[in-house]
Amino acid sequence: MKYVVYAGGILLLTLGIALTIQSNLGASPFDALLVGLSLNVGLSVGSWEIILACILICGNSLLSRQKPEVLGLLTAFITGLGIDIWLFLLQNWAPFEMWYSKVCCFGIGLIIIGVGTSAYLHTNFAPIPIDRLTLIIQKLAKTNLFLSRTFIYLTFLLAAMILNGPIGVGTLLTVFLGGVLLNFFMPITKKAVDCILTNPRASQNHIKDHKRSIT
Repeated sequence: MKYVVYAGGILLLTLGIALTIQSNLGASPFDALLVGLSLNVGLSVGSWEIILACILICGNSLLSRQKPEVLGLLTAFITGLGIDIWLFLLQNWAPFEMWYSKVCCFGIGLIIIGVGTSAYLHTNFAPIPIDRLTLIIQKLAKTNLFLSRTFIYLTFLLAAMILNGPIGVGTLLTVFLGGVLLNFFMPITKKAVDCILTNPRASQNHIKDHKRSIT
C-alpha cells in the first residue's frame, strides 16, 4: 500500500503541474524552465524533468561527496511521464481562454500539487533531487531553508526567463503559496496515509486472531 500511495501522490502532483502549465498564468520556476527547454531545444516537458533530475543528482553527489541517490531517478521518471501524459490529455480537453477559467485551472492545479506532494512525501520513498539540493546548500552556506530554497528558485527563474518559459503572476503565487499549501495539507494527508497504511495490517491481524480463536 505504501507504493500505491506514493504512485497516487505523484499522479496528483503531475496533474497539478499540467493544470498550472495549461492555465497560461505562469508555472513554478522549475516547471517554467522545463517548458522553456522544451520549446527552445526540443523534447517533451517530461523528458526535461528526467534530464534535469539526472544532472541534479550528479551535482548533489559531488557537492555532498556521497553516492548518487539513484532512487531519485525513479521519482523523476514517473513525474516526467505523468506530466507528459496529463499535458497530452489536457491539450484539447481544456482550452482555457477566458480569464476566470484560467484562474480556476491554476487554482485547482496549485491545490492538487499541494495534496499530491504532501501525500507522496509521507511515504518517505525516493527523495526529490531539488529537496536534497536545498539541504546541501543550506549546510554548505550555513544558512536556513528559506534562503537556500529562494536561491534555487531564483536560479531556475532566471534560466526560465532566458528561455522564454511561462513566467507570470502564477509563478509568484507558486513561490509564495506553494509552501503554505504544503504545510496546510501535510497533517491532513498524514492522517489519510496513516489510515490507509495501517488498515491492511489491522485487517490481517484480525484474520489471524479469528483463525486462532477457531483452532
